[in-house]
Amino acid sequence: MPTKSTVYVEAPSTLAVVVFSNEPLLFLSADLKIIAASISFCRAFDIAPATIVGRHLSALGDGEWAIPKLTSLLNATASGSARIEAYELDLKRPNQKTRQLVVNAQILDDGEKDHIRLLVAVTDVTDARAAARLKDDLLNEKAILIQEVQHRVANSLQIIASVLMQSARRVQSDEARGHLQNAHHRVMSIAAVQKQLSTSKGGKVPLKAYLTLLCESLGASMIADEDRLSIAVDVDDSSVEADVSVSLGLIVTELVINALKHAFPDQPKGKITVSYRSSDCDWTLIIADDGIGMPVGRAAPKPGLGTGIVEALTKNLQGELEVSSAEPGTIVTIRHQADAQDQAAVPTAA
Repeated sequence: MPTKSTVYVEAPSTLAVVVFSNEPLLFLSADLKIIAASISFCRAFDIAPATIVGRHLSALGDGEWAIPKLTSLLNATASGSARIEAYELDLKRPNQKTRQLVVNAQILDDGEKDHIRLLVAVTDVTDARAAARLKDDLLNEKAILIQEVQHRVANSLQIIASVLMQSARRVQSDEARGHLQNAHHRVMSIAAVQKQLSTSKGGKVPLKAYLTLLCESLGASMIADEDRLSIAVDVDDSSVEADVSVSLGLIVTELVINALKHAFPDQPKGKITVSYRSSDCDWTLIIADDGIGMPVGRAAPKPGLGTGIVEALTKNLQGELEVSSAEPGTIVTIRHQADAQDQAAVPTAA
């Protein structure tokens, strides 16, 4: 049983491990006197190694380590009633910038109850925290710039749409008027896309809200009599990446515009349905109408700009395009079956 006069000699291997550690370390007695300090600690905090052994922690440097909260926590750790894990403090030194530190401390138990030793690790996170703050500032600045860009884009799209409609009213040629109206519808579609993307978070776009807004925009600009023609949206709770949502939105725009223009020439009523379903990485987009159906043979229309856009976007999404008869009407199905190589580019369920 050790007595009060017992002199403990620290193991040379323990002292060597502390002194030559790459991490700033302090080896303390139960009364917080320094038994050893790593060279990295002395270098980091501008303390001469020859002056450190035997001094109380609070006497280090110019007294900047005399931090009541730290002292209290170390005493509690030495008594076994606490343990310091990631305690953060500000080290303030005369004529030097304040440094942000993270302190961890624990008892080194060698089996002797009266031989209490503390190992204290000190990490300087000043630069890391400054970098994190700079990153946050840059992200905030980026968010503000994006909002400004979105605001300007929205205004520009509204101006373009207005100019197109005014031009469509002035021209005498029915063909030119039709082209201008088509351009107006496409601009309004892009405006709806932009509006939805501006409110999405985390790079994901909820498809149900997005396609609903898109179809409402198309209906408002192209359907004069809502009792005669309607657009229904039946979409699950999938969310997709922003670039994928743009492609899907443009496909829906082209197919809905085409159906509104050609599917119901003389019918008293008509309905277009836009549906989307996904399972894991597989998905299916369907645009169906109950109109006159696709003309065949010599009456079949030549592929136009809209067809080219849909085919190109479908290929970009690695999907397959299928057009079939609904009797009555037409069904356009775009189906994607994912494999291990293209899962990253595929819509995913929320």
